[in-house]
Amino acid sequence: MHKNGIHHVTAIAGPARRNLEFYSGVLGLRLVKKTVNFDDPGTYHLYYGDETGQPGTILTFFPWEHAAPGRGGIGETQQTVFRVPAASIGYWLHRLVEKGVTHEKPVQRFGESFLAFRDPDGLRLAFAGIPGIESEAAWSTGAIPAEHAIRGFHSVNLLLADAGRTAEVLTDVFGFAEIGQEGSLRRFAVPGTTAGGIVDLHAAGEFLKARQGAGSVHHVAFRADEAGQAEMVEKLARNHGLRTTEQKDRNYFRSVYFREPGGVLFEIATDDPGFSVDEPVASLGAALKLPGQYESHRETIEAALPALA
Repeated sequence: MHKNGIHHVTAIAGPARRNLEFYSGVLGLRLVKKTVNFDDPGTYHLYYGDETGQPGTILTFFPWEHAAPGRGGIGETQQTVFRVPAASIGYWLHRLVEKGVTHEKPVQRFGESFLAFRDPDGLRLAFAGIPGIESEAAWSTGAIPAEHAIRGFHSVNLLLADAGRTAEVLTDVFGFAEIGQEGSLRRFAVPGTTAGGIVDLHAAGEFLKARQGAGSVHHVAFRADEAGQAEMVEKLARNHGLRTTEQKDRNYFRSVYFREPGGVLFEIATDDPGFSVDEPVASLGAALKLPGQYESHRETIEAALPALA
């Protein structure tokens, strides 16, 4: 069976310890994997999600200690949105105020309450209050009551010059359907998908192009099984003239990458083998896990990485 929806979102951050304190301490996400950047083993790759790191819940970071700030603009993921119960928006507003987090007033979008805020690097985030999800399982350590905890992704919002060709990729390749429009914002959703089932396209016309840095989303990954990934790669080439990279083994999923027509880097990632392939669910994120090619350099790598506690 093919999988559809968002698999994970990967962003760029500043200091790793500050990043961990915010996403684990303030937002209450679980650190499900502590590893290193495959292309730069001198920096962490940190994965946050629910208890097991299910697709649709995973926000990951490349934290470079001295990363320059990014610049917003077209061709980027403008906002990453989490799902919380509708009755929890008030709780999260109070918590953001208490923790000194930069935020905006709640607004309505497509009939849902949205509370926008930013992380310490300026990454644009939001909570979407969703009715009827109170009974969904949620990761909680007690600092945040389970009834208010995050339940995976709601959506990503892409800021583009023109949304037409990106919309074609979402519908033809990734199984999304357009379900609504508010002004210049078009909403696409995968029927039957809860966490990570929505992409909003914001067509802004010609504007300043984004420049990546701390506080920027690096890429958005979409779910697939092995057969589905191969089918998507073929369809991208045949119907859209878009070529992907070769498949790359990322230990916890297998991925291909391509730049969608609006300029955002997309990934297609398999659900398997998942984050418990190299450590038990009970201790996910506790130990530094290294790709095989770096294991012989563990001592040097561990000495170079900044302390997280």
